[in-house]
Amino acid sequence: MNNSGHDFELELQVRDYECDIQGIVNNSVYQNYLEHCRHKFLNFAGLDFAQLHNDGIDAVVIKAELDYKFPLRPGDDFLIRVKMKKHGRLRIIFDQQIIRKADEKLMVNARITAVLTRNNRPISPEILVEKFLKAGIVMEEI
Repeated sequence: MNNSGHDFELELQVRDYECDIQGIVNNSVYQNYLEHCRHKFLNFAGLDFAQLHNDGIDAVVIKAELDYKFPLRPGDDFLIRVKMKKHGRLRIIFDQQIIRKADEKLMVNARITAVLTRNNRPISPEILVEKFLKAGIVMEEI
């Protein structure tokens, strides 16, 4: 937890091979950054993405909205912040931001929508809600 208004924050650094010929992070790499942060966030709350799958529960991204504001470059240190929300009975929203650490400039603003499934059918995200409550994180409903 932190005091930035988000539930979790992860720090990373751009690696050279993540950049394209223009010398900036390739647009597809940002999805990897965001996903890695979500998995670390689950770990932080005491959940394991692989174990959920082994238990027959899969988290599936059904919508990804990314607003690219400014590009990251090789060697940039950056923060990925996440705020988790519940939308309706089934949807989970991850509001995420990628912030360049040096000047706290917003580089990417993202909203990732996911659902939990069992046997390819959507199920209630209550298992997440309960785990996050135990970790002191209250999932806002929208």
